[in-house]
Amino acid sequence: MNTNKHQRHWIAFSTLLTREVRRFLRIWPQTLLPPAITMTLYFIIFGNLIGSRIGEMGGFSYMDYIVPGIIMMAVINNAYANVASSFYSAKFQSHIEELIVAPIPNYLILAGYVAGGTARGLCVGLIVTIVSLFFTQLPIQHLLITISMVFLSAILFALGGFINAIYAQSFDEIAIIPTFILTPLTYLGGVFYSINLLPDFWQNVSLLNPILYMVNAFRFGMLGASDIPVFIAFSIIIVCIIALSTFAISLLNKGTGLRN
Repeated sequence: MNTNKHQRHWIAFSTLLTREVRRFLRIWPQTLLPPAITMTLYFIIFGNLIGSRIGEMGGFSYMDYIVPGIIMMAVINNAYANVASSFYSAKFQSHIEELIVAPIPNYLILAGYVAGGTARGLCVGLIVTIVSLFFTQLPIQHLLITISMVFLSAILFALGGFINAIYAQSFDEIAIIPTFILTPLTYLGGVFYSINLLPDFWQNVSLLNPILYMVNAFRFGMLGASDIPVFIAFSIIIVCIIALSTFAISLLNKGTGLRN
């Protein structure tokens, strides 16, 4: 009996994941190509043109220094956007009701969407990594830390996209969080600079930004240098994932934004 239950749950999860992956692969000119072009412009403008004037940052060439941050920025944005747009579309088109009445637990619904967003984030991250190889030789000092942090970061922001989609009442509200919160936090998260360059007050303010921990831990994995202790970075990200997962499941259990 339990075996059949586990099989049903696995089928449900794998079906959701497959649908989400096929969704962003089917429209790859909208989901995978634009980030590659945008990040290429970052490499050219910030890395080559501006970087040649800046020189070194944190003991590395400016191009090498910003590559991990740009990769992480692409992962975060795409993991978030995939879940936010997909889940809200399901609400808008009213086929989310089919999932709600299906005999599968809510945590599997959450896991399916988050896994799909994570898959897109990692795909875009891989594409941007390949693009970066045309501009610099990419060292990886700590492979396990690099892979773990990019994976956890994609999960965290996929969860954020899911919560945004639950509360959103229009497509315009899907764009509010990325525009007014996610983008500023990303640019202020140490992607293009070391927080050691900031005055003490702004260094302390920067420590409230979760993206700072992701970028620095990912940079440590690649370059072996970080402004933040890696253990603290991983601890904060894991705590945030647990908190957002619990919150998202509670929203699903209450039917918030789904049964209006």
